[in-house]
Amino acid sequence: MLKEYKRGLLAGIPIALGYLSVSFTFGILAIKYGLTWWEAALISLTNLTSAGQFAGVQLMGTPGLWFDMILAQITINIRYSFMSIALSQKLDKRFKGIWRWILGFSVTDEIFAVGISEDRISRSFWAGLSTLPVIGWIVGTTLGAIMGNVLPKSILSALGLALYGMFVAIVVPVMKKEKPVVWAVLLASLFSIGFTYLPVLKNLSAGLAISVCAILSAGIMAVIKPVDEEGGAL
Repeated sequence: MLKEYKRGLLAGIPIALGYLSVSFTFGILAIKYGLTWWEAALISLTNLTSAGQFAGVQLMGTPGLWFDMILAQITINIRYSFMSIALSQKLDKRFKGIWRWILGFSVTDEIFAVGISEDRISRSFWAGLSTLPVIGWIVGTTLGAIMGNVLPKSILSALGLALYGMFVAIVVPVMKKEKPVVWAVLLASLFSIGFTYLPVLKNLSAGLAISVCAILSAGIMAVIKPVDEEGGAL
């Protein structure tokens, strides 16, 4: 068990380092929208959702958009449900009860990518894999919230790109292998531009725009290039 935990711990180090910088940016953003440092840290402790946290904090800063925030969070975070279903097929027999709740809480894009590559996922390996990334996310948020007003603007601007760089690093490798993903990304980008500049559309809330862009781009590609049972596009 200890050997598996150590193996998971080592696998989680690169993820933790990435989360440290990305969550630092979230901490800065949370303070910008009026939260205290401990409120920002509490959000990261209880809601490990990266993009969902960024979108949620921005919407929280706009009074009266609770429905938009709920809709945006469901759209952004629904992918974790599918990731959990995929991971559940690889869990060993001892992975049950409260451990499945822990898995559901700690599933992120990067942790999923490492976990799904395993033939079988043990409780000890998953615990090790999740430990450092979760700590890195919380610590980074806290440091960002506390130090955000101290660092030079040039460094803050660079850190502001961290989240986008992280998602690019996740999406680009898949785009190289799957052309339908390329078209889905392009469609989402075009829809996003439309919601930014076109009359009427640009007046819609950010949460609703995110939801529509994601659903439309994914839905169109699901119809044009459905995935067969073997996991490849038809």
